[in-house]
Amino acid sequence: MDGTSKNMASAFGHAAAAWALSKVHPKKIMTRKILVLGIISSIIPDIDVLCFKFGISDDHILGHRGITHSLVFGLVWAIILITLFHRKESHKYLICCYYAIATISHGLLDALTNGGAGVAFFYPFTDERYFLPWRVIQVSPLGAADFFSEWGIQVLLNEAMFIGAMSFLVYVIGMWLNKKVYR
Repeated sequence: MDGTSKNMASAFGHAAAAWALSKVHPKKIMTRKILVLGIISSIIPDIDVLCFKFGISDDHILGHRGITHSLVFGLVWAIILITLFHRKESHKYLICCYYAIATISHGLLDALTNGGAGVAFFYPFTDERYFLPWRVIQVSPLGAADFFSEWGIQVLLNEAMFIGAMSFLVYVIGMWLNKKVYR
């Protein structure tokens, strides 16, 4: 486990969060396309791991948990998706909120992990990195082969417990909202 291979929640955990967040939005506007783009949005911040191939370190703003994990990136990414896929839809602002929150949830989950560099939430205003006070999520392997190891199994069990519990709570809130509020 070197420093570049152990500093994020897994794609499975991020996808579970995006799925749960989709349940908080009105059922009548949530389509399969929106869900798929939301899941992609929750994973896309990790595009920055490509910087490892170019020798860019974690502490650089282009490095892992840098600019692509910022709140501004989440908003810009959501606007790009709305422009490309939902330009004429009547609920595009609500869909944009979903994409932004799904993208930003990535950094929030990474800030709950027990390793790696903090998250540059507030870039470009500051490049300071942050963790949340509770660092309960075990860092995930980057390589697929590592998921078939004891470490990978531990990560998935840890995420099932913590991200699964958070996702279930969001799911329950979403079901309540859809039954009582959005009718």
